[in-house]
Amino acid sequence: MTVMVPSTTPALITPGRQALDSALHQLAQAADHLGLDDGLRTMLATPRRSLTVSVPVRREDGRMDVVQGFRVQHNVSRGPAKGGIRFHPSTDIHEVTALAMWMTWKCALVGIPYGGAKGGVAVDPGALTILELERLTRRYVNEILPLIGPEKDIPAPDVGTDEQTMAWIMDTYSVNTGYSVPGVVTGKPMTLGGSLGRAGATSRGVQIAALAALGRSPEGVTVAVQGFGKVGALAAQYLADAGCKVVAVSDVTGAVHAAGGLDVAGVRAWVAESGGVRGYRHADALTHEELFELDVDVLVPAALEGVITAENAPRVRARLIVEGANGPTTPGADEILTANGTTVVPDILANAGGVIVSYLEWVQNMQAYSWSASEVELKLRDLMEGAYAEVRALAAGRGLTLRQAAHAIGVGRVAEAHQMRGLYP
Repeated sequence: MTVMVPSTTPALITPGRQALDSALHQLAQAADHLGLDDGLRTMLATPRRSLTVSVPVRREDGRMDVVQGFRVQHNVSRGPAKGGIRFHPSTDIHEVTALAMWMTWKCALVGIPYGGAKGGVAVDPGALTILELERLTRRYVNEILPLIGPEKDIPAPDVGTDEQTMAWIMDTYSVNTGYSVPGVVTGKPMTLGGSLGRAGATSRGVQIAALAALGRSPEGVTVAVQGFGKVGALAAQYLADAGCKVVAVSDVTGAVHAAGGLDVAGVRAWVAESGGVRGYRHADALTHEELFELDVDVLVPAALEGVITAENAPRVRARLIVEGANGPTTPGADEILTANGTTVVPDILANAGGVIVSYLEWVQNMQAYSWSASEVELKLRDLMEGAYAEVRALAAGRGLTLRQAAHAIGVGRVAEAHQMRGLYP
C-alpha cells in the first residue's frame, strides 16, 4: 500500500518520510483488523488533494527568499478538512501527508464531523522578523486560498504558529472574500472570534487522557515531559495541578531534572525570561536521551514525531506513555514497548483536545454564538473521556493495544463513511 507523493530525493529517508511510513503502517494494521478490501485500503491511504507551492518572502534588507509550502487534505468524507499549519525548517510533503492522515483518524475517533488536513512551510520562524513572518503567512495563504474556507478546510495553529498567525490568515482570507469570515481558521485571538479554552485545549486533553489511563489517584505520580513548548508546558502544569509530581522537562535548549519535583510555574517563568529550560537554577541538567530513560510513572513526548525509536525504546522505564505530540513513537518502538508492558495512549486520542475545541470554536463562529469557559471544558472532557473509554473497551475485548484499538475505531468510521457515500461517478 503506497501513497503517491512527490519527492526530489527518493533515496533520502527524511523524518517526514519516516512519519509517513509510520502512518501507513498503522493504517495497514487497522485495515487488516477491519478486513478492508484493497480498493478501500488504497483510497484511505491516498490524500484527496496535495498542494505544493513556492512562497516568495521579501526580507527587510531587500533580499527575496523562496521557501516551499504545502497543504494536504487527506480525507473529506465525514466533513470539511481540518488541520494545523506548521512553520518548521524540516517540514516536507511527507510529514504534512502523515499529519493530515492522523488528523483524519483523530476526528473520526472523537466523533467530530471533520476530515483530516495539514499545512506547513519549510522555514524557521525564529529567523524572521515579525514583518517578514506576516508577509510569509499572507503570501502562503494566498497560494493555498482555493483550498481553504469555513466549509472546505479550516486551518489552526501548530508548531511554529500561533493565534497571531491565525489572525493574519483570517484577515487575508476575509480581504479576498470581501467580508469578515472568522470561521476560516480556529485558534484565533478572542477579539476575532476565538474560543475560551482553546489555547490550552491540547494540553488539557493530554491531562485528561493521562489521568484516565492511570486509573488511580494522581497524587505522587512522577512525570517527565519531553518538549516543554506550546503543548508540553501547559500539560506539565495541568498534571502538576492535579497532584502529579513533574520531575523532568526538556526543550530544544536542554533538559532539567529535580527528583523532588519541579516548580512547573517557576520553570515556565524561567523559559519566558531566558528562552529555554537550560540553566534553570532549581534543577539539575541532564541530556535529552537521559530524560527518556528516567524511572518515572508517566512519560509525555510533546515535541515532534519519531523521538521514541527501536533504538531507545528498550531503555524507556515509564510504565505509561501519553503522546502529546503527533507520531512520537515509531512502529518498531511500539512493538518493544508493548513487549515490555508499557502502555501507550496514542496521539490520535491523547492530543485530540486541540481539534475538539477547534471544532467548538468553529461551531460558535458559524452560529455567531459563544460558550463560557466552563461549558467548553465540560464538552472537551465529555468527548475525551468518552473516546478513551471506547478505546479501552475495544482494546480489552479484542486483545489490542490502545493504538491499535484507536486506529480500528477511527479508520473504521472513515471507511464506513466512504462506503455509505459510494463512489462518484
